[in-house]
Amino acid sequence: MSKVPAAENTLRILEYLSAQRGPVPAATVAAALGLPRSTVYHLLTVLGDHGFVLHFPEAKRYGLGVAAYELSSAFSRQEPLSRLGRPILASLVDGIGESGHVAVLHGRDVVYIVEERAPRRPRLVTDVGVRLPSHLTASGRALLATLPAGQLRALYPDAAAFEDRTGAGPHTYGELKRVVAEVRERGYATEDGEVTPGFASVAVPVRDHAGWPAAGIAVTFPRENIARNQWDALASRVADAAAELSRRIRGS
Repeated sequence: MSKVPAAENTLRILEYLSAQRGPVPAATVAAALGLPRSTVYHLLTVLGDHGFVLHFPEAKRYGLGVAAYELSSAFSRQEPLSRLGRPILASLVDGIGESGHVAVLHGRDVVYIVEERAPRRPRLVTDVGVRLPSHLTASGRALLATLPAGQLRALYPDAAAFEDRTGAGPHTYGELKRVVAEVRERGYATEDGEVTPGFASVAVPVRDHAGWPAAGIAVTFPRENIARNQWDALASRVADAAAELSRRIRGS
């Protein structure tokens, strides 16, 4: 048991609220966390006084407040994913001898926030700051596969949402559903010539403390360098790097 139970319970409440789709009743919070209702009400009141929680009196529900958003913004400004991911990616690239990157989902695109080029490997299109259609990239597919069906459908409402680069890749929502289903079943995402002809990628999602996708880690290589029957083993090494970044994000 924690030596500071009030602090621990306060953090548990914030973590629980951050994982919900919207405001929830205090009784739901108490039941989910196994805490007395009186304790939850007291802690929610204190959190509300400091702006970390908002009370919606008509609905009798509680949600995250502006102060919680400010903490999230500060987290983004400090670029923790880039800082934490860079040494992990560098170690992965050193170990396999192929280039890698870390990307985050932004709408229907992925944005590359870290790139590590292996020695004597060609320059890739995945420079830091570059945006690419997520349905064509391994990193993007790894992240899309973690989304609920409704959210995925909202991102791709019609054929116009499917940007094309090389003529390959999904062009309809039905095709994309099959791609992400394969990713879920296999445990990692791939792309083969759909971003740059002659190059393939393997990627795994990085999850935050609530289980949501925070980023994707991928390795990209000339197609002839790694045989298809070796992609499972490569994905296992990428998954180890993703798990380490997830662990560091959680602070555990």
